[in-house]
Amino acid sequence: MKILVTGGAGFIGSFLCESLLNEGHDVICMDNFFTGRKANIQHLLPSSQFSLIEHDLIDPYDLTIPVDQIYHLACPASPVHYQKNAIRTIKTNVMGTINVLGMAKRHNARVLLTSTSEVYGDPEVHPQPESYVGHVNPIGPRSCYDEGKRVAETLFFDYHRQNDVDIRVVRVFNTYGPRMTYNDGRVMSNFILQALNGESITIYGEGKQTRSFCYVSDLVKGLISMMNQTESIGPINIGNDEEVSMLELAHLILDKTRSESRIVFKPLPEDDPTRRKPDLNLARRFLNWCPETDFDLGVSKTIQSFRD
Repeated sequence: MKILVTGGAGFIGSFLCESLLNEGHDVICMDNFFTGRKANIQHLLPSSQFSLIEHDLIDPYDLTIPVDQIYHLACPASPVHYQKNAIRTIKTNVMGTINVLGMAKRHNARVLLTSTSEVYGDPEVHPQPESYVGHVNPIGPRSCYDEGKRVAETLFFDYHRQNDVDIRVVRVFNTYGPRMTYNDGRVMSNFILQALNGESITIYGEGKQTRSFCYVSDLVKGLISMMNQTESIGPINIGNDEEVSMLELAHLILDKTRSESRIVFKPLPEDDPTRRKPDLNLARRFLNWCPETDFDLGVSKTIQSFRD
C-alpha cells in the first residue's frame, strides 16, 4: 500500500515509518520539523519506497499521490513543546486535522488519529476506560493539547458520520524508548538526562502521582493492528497497564545509571494528572494486542540510547 504518516519524523512516527517500510509498503513521511528530527529518519531516506514532504499541516496540502492509508500523528506531544506555542498547537489539532481528513476523503483512504490519554484530564475514574468522558480544564495551560485532541476526535467522528470517511481513533498513553527528544520535558527523558548529567532529579509534588509507560515498538504494533482491523473504529486505548509512581521511576533510573544525583521536590504543576492507567480490555478484544516489553528492559534500552 501507499501510506502517509504525518509527524513521521517524530519519536513515534519514525518507528512507525520504519515498521511500515519493513512490511513492504511505500511510505510518505510529512513533517514540519517543529519537534521531529531528520536524524530520526536519516536511515530511511535511501529507500526508494520512502519519501519526505516538509510541510506544516496547519496549511492545506494538495497530495497528488493517491494513498491507501493515513496515520495522523502530527502534533507536539510534550508539555514543554505544546505549551511553547499554544495557539499553534490547537491550530495543528483543529486545522491540521481538518486538512488530513480532507485528504482522506478525497483519496478514499482509511485514516487513523493518534489521540491521547490527556483527553481524560485528571481522571476521576481509574483505570480509564474509553467510555469515560474525562475531567479536563478547558482554560488551563494544558488545554491547547488536551482540548485540541478532544476536538480532533470530534472531527474524526463527524467526518465519519457525515462524509463516510473510514476512520480509526486510538488514545495513546505515555510512551518511551530510543529517539525520545532530550529536551521535551517528559518525565522519562528528564529523569534519565538529570541522572546521566549528575544533576538533581526533579520530582513534582510528593512523587506519588503515577503513569503507565509503553515501549515504543509495542505502541507501533498496536497502531498498525488498529489501522488494519475492521471490528472497531475506536476510540481504543493503547498503552501499558503497569502503573509506576514518579518516585519509583526516579529510584529505578538512579539505580540503572548508578548516578549519585539526589532527588529534589517541587510544587505540582497546574492540571497535572495524579493517576494515569489505561483500561486495555478493548485493545485485547479487538486488536488481540497487549504490551510485551518488560519495563525494566525498556528503561535500560532507553538509558543506553541516551548514553549513545
